[in-house]
Amino acid sequence: MNRDRYDLPLTTTSDRAAAYYRDGVDCMLSAWHGAEEAFNRAIAEDPGFALAHIARARLHQLNMEGKEARAMAAHARQLAAGTTPREIGHVEVMAAVIESKPKIATDTAEAHLDEYPRDALVLALLLGAFGLYAFSGRADHDAAKLAICARNATHYGEDWWFTSYLGWSHTEAGNLREGRTLSERAVELRSANANAAHGLSHAMFEQGDMEAGRTFISQWLPAHDRQSFLHGHLAWHGALSALDAGDLDGALAVYEQQIKPAGRPYPPLNIFTDGTSLLWRLELAGQAGLEPHWRDMAAYGEKYFPQAGAHFADVHHALAAAMTGGEALEARLAQLEAREASGKLAPGRAAIDLCRGVKAFADGDNDNAIRLLEPAMSDLARIGGSHAQRELWEDTLIVACLRAGHGDKAARLISTRLERRPSGRDQAWAEAVVLRN
Repeated sequence: MNRDRYDLPLTTTSDRAAAYYRDGVDCMLSAWHGAEEAFNRAIAEDPGFALAHIARARLHQLNMEGKEARAMAAHARQLAAGTTPREIGHVEVMAAVIESKPKIATDTAEAHLDEYPRDALVLALLLGAFGLYAFSGRADHDAAKLAICARNATHYGEDWWFTSYLGWSHTEAGNLREGRTLSERAVELRSANANAAHGLSHAMFEQGDMEAGRTFISQWLPAHDRQSFLHGHLAWHGALSALDAGDLDGALAVYEQQIKPAGRPYPPLNIFTDGTSLLWRLELAGQAGLEPHWRDMAAYGEKYFPQAGAHFADVHHALAAAMTGGEALEARLAQLEAREASGKLAPGRAAIDLCRGVKAFADGDNDNAIRLLEPAMSDLARIGGSHAQRELWEDTLIVACLRAGHGDKAARLISTRLERRPSGRDQAWAEAVVLRN
């Protein structure tokens, strides 16, 4: 019987289909371009190969091709009926994600992994900044990611993909030295692994080793296919390092060359959140002339996220709407209020207050921005994403305090951050507090 790279049986009699499937899974686990083609070839070799269908469906979902994703998931379910219990369970978990049933997907994934801990694609669904745990609304999702990695570590050894996510999970849980060591090891094990490069970038960022992060990205990124879905996000990490060094032109160039929506092949959630958050950080740093870029991002958000539902997109939608005016933000807030009232807004009230807070900030009402943002900080983790992504709202609160003349409050926030890691940007803000006092 054919098997995957983790030695799990595959119900296909075609050796070529199995080989293409293994290639596709490796591309998915390394965030490398080529997964779509590999799964398409696997399906062409064996049209009845259920796991190839569900993997291809997942890629459709990531690219916001919902109709295609759901149709392929339904077909995969039918095909899986004649396979093994492991493959049936695998398809059910993946289909639940595609059908926007995160609670069912999480529960079934955890139960599935108890029996099949080496089913890496299922484990991967739980992990990462955009995984099931991160978007669950849980405040402890970073700890949950590390816990499930630790629970399954003996089943993977020094596997290149697992080492990538174990390192990432340590970093996000605050174990920075361990996270960086593991991420560096993952890059050594497989350099063509964007997830390892991503985890290492986060470890360097969290340690305040900005110049090392910028150098690493600049050296690693040229070998990475620009069509791979993490390419733009890794460039975004380089832009954060540029911003920390006060290089606004360099950060804006990254946006214009690597992140700006036109013609980008990355998943819409990555493009939208990377783009809006980088533009917002540039605004905080005093960059002028961003209005055309904001209009582009607002139009992109309305195209791909026209209604409330994906809460991480919603809080970034507020950034673009706040900067472009009109009624878009109030309409989105009304939808979020309705979702919160019906218990469907995973992060709860905090997501709404973050949106209202950035609107107040954009309107120049810094005291109201502080009133809304300050209490939301305790629930900030519930919106998901990474520490680096969520820091944007802390940045906004600090700048609001500076502009409103609340120097003591700004100083306390900045001091807490500088105790955690060095930062040229935070040090500049600390010096601004001294000058204003």
